[in-house]
Amino acid sequence: MSVPRLALFDLDGTLIDRQSALSDAVTGLCCAYALVPDAEQWLRTELFDRATTSDFVRLREVFGLEASAAELWQAYVGLMAAAVTCRPEVLEGLARLRAAAWTIGVITNGAGDIQRAKLAGTGLADLVDGVAASGDLEIRKPDRRLFELGATRCGVSLADGGWMVGDNPTGDVSGGHQAGLHTIWLRGRPWPDGLPAAHHAVDDVTDAITILLAETE
Repeated sequence: MSVPRLALFDLDGTLIDRQSALSDAVTGLCCAYALVPDAEQWLRTELFDRATTSDFVRLREVFGLEASAAELWQAYVGLMAAAVTCRPEVLEGLARLRAAAWTIGVITNGAGDIQRAKLAGTGLADLVDGVAASGDLEIRKPDRRLFELGATRCGVSLADGGWMVGDNPTGDVSGGHQAGLHTIWLRGRPWPDGLPAAHHAVDDVTDAITILLAETE
């Protein structure tokens, strides 16, 4: 029996455009709760890289909101899930990978509930074999344990190797290397000094999928 080919993908900034969805979700939240402009700017700044329940605890305290932090968080999760999209060509590429007998996982830094809501809202959940979110274990990429969890949830072993695709040089590429994986970097962020190069660098995640498909041939 052949070893499954494993492809692990980052979520935000790789499979989906988080920043566009974030803008829509913050606008929607501010309208729903009649938040002042200062609160809207605060949210855009604080949630720029990622969002957790603790951000909404602080939001409530800073601006004296009546709604509970849990209510605000759930409203935000729902708005993000509704706003986020995945381009059709990305979904089609992942479907082609599955058809070529690849095992597909998502390794993401973020709270488990919101990341899974994004996967469900975009249709990605139907194309993914396993998900590991940093909030599941309170560990973050580049920690090898998150990659191990992702492989396990996909039903395979990290020891059998595979690929990691993502836009973060440290979390995705360096983390992937440390986990024993081949890596594909989605260009965009500055590349820190001293990091080993990715095996491939591309401008679009569909280019990464093309590289993986060529590995199958």
